[in-house]
Amino acid sequence: MSAAPDVLRSLTSDCVHCGFCLPTCPTYLLWSEEMDSPRGRIQLMESHLDGTISLNPTVVGHFDLCLGCMACVTACPSGVQYDRLIEGTRETVETETRRPFGDRFARGALFRLLPYPRRMGPALRLAPLGRKLPLPGRLGAMTEIAPPWRSTERPDDITPAGGETRGRVGILTGCVQSVVFGSVNAATARVLAADGYEVVAPPQGCCGALSVHAGRGDEGRDFARRIIESFDGVETVIVNTSGCGSHLKELGHVLGDDPAWAERAAAFSARVRDLGEFLAGVEPRAPRHPLKLTVAMQDSCHLRHAQRLPLSSATSLRRIPGLTVVEPAEQDICCGSAGIYNITQPDAARQLGDRKAAHVLATRARVYASANPGCLVQVAAALRRAKSPMPALHPIELVDASIRNLGAAGLLRRARR
Repeated sequence: MSAAPDVLRSLTSDCVHCGFCLPTCPTYLLWSEEMDSPRGRIQLMESHLDGTISLNPTVVGHFDLCLGCMACVTACPSGVQYDRLIEGTRETVETETRRPFGDRFARGALFRLLPYPRRMGPALRLAPLGRKLPLPGRLGAMTEIAPPWRSTERPDDITPAGGETRGRVGILTGCVQSVVFGSVNAATARVLAADGYEVVAPPQGCCGALSVHAGRGDEGRDFARRIIESFDGVETVIVNTSGCGSHLKELGHVLGDDPAWAERAAAFSARVRDLGEFLAGVEPRAPRHPLKLTVAMQDSCHLRHAQRLPLSSATSLRRIPGLTVVEPAEQDICCGSAGIYNITQPDAARQLGDRKAAHVLATRARVYASANPGCLVQVAAALRRAKSPMPALHPIELVDASIRNLGAAGLLRRARR
């Protein structure tokens, strides 16, 4: 069920409207519009709860323009739980309003494809045809942002540890991840195994992050329950996609109103670890070989703000001889991916993506890296628009290349762009 009005009211009352969130909010940064800032949206939430405004198209539009990046949560001195506020409000919007046909069609199509790898793969194969057609609005945005690569490589159900076993971990293979970045999952399993862990990749589906963040609460909670069951008996669940990791760490809240699942969800969340977070606490076992490269490392919002794990992969990358890591400017500002945002709000997303790409290019790095599939797709598209495509890699792919001694040339030769 969606968040109760009294719960939302108690959360909005924490906001003292100080304005510390304003310079961190991407949409306020773009337009300097109060209602497109966190405190402005909180005012709209309060007014709706008071019954002084309805969820009319203008009000809903301001909620839709929020990326859910949680930079405001990091900046807020009052501890406002904006993440819970925007998710609860979006669920209210989805359950209490009827969107225009075009919006319903686009969102319905996305959620019939993205959480289901067997559907998404064929759809991606049609994207090049769509790019040749003058598709309008969100349909055009879908084909433009669709990555020109696919990778369905997957780890074995069980990957044995190299040498004496330190422990047993499971990895989330994901929905979008398993179709577009399957090679990242395979690299994740290889690195963990090389450093002494038995790795299991049980049959699984979408974790529900995309649905919950878009206000499709019942759907997202159903996915979450299935994920919990998929990893039953696994002591530690490693997640290499930061948006999914943030969601899975909050399942105690997401399923908190369900007496049959609340305790089980909280116990599951306590077992979830971001991949970079986990490897930072592991003494490497496999030798790391040189990679003479400069890498522009962009933090995803759900690592930097939601999970409070800035540069979580930095420890792993510092262990690679010859690798130089640089940070693009405006690390705290979202790249515009934000789940389905770059399709439902393509103009704003494009502005933010182009801004991020310019900062990446300014570093003069040879490789762009991020620990979230959405960021990799979004910024890679912006770099192509700038006529400066760069290899776009997950940090674990750099670690894997170092362990396998591929060398910089071997890594770059096969890298996606």
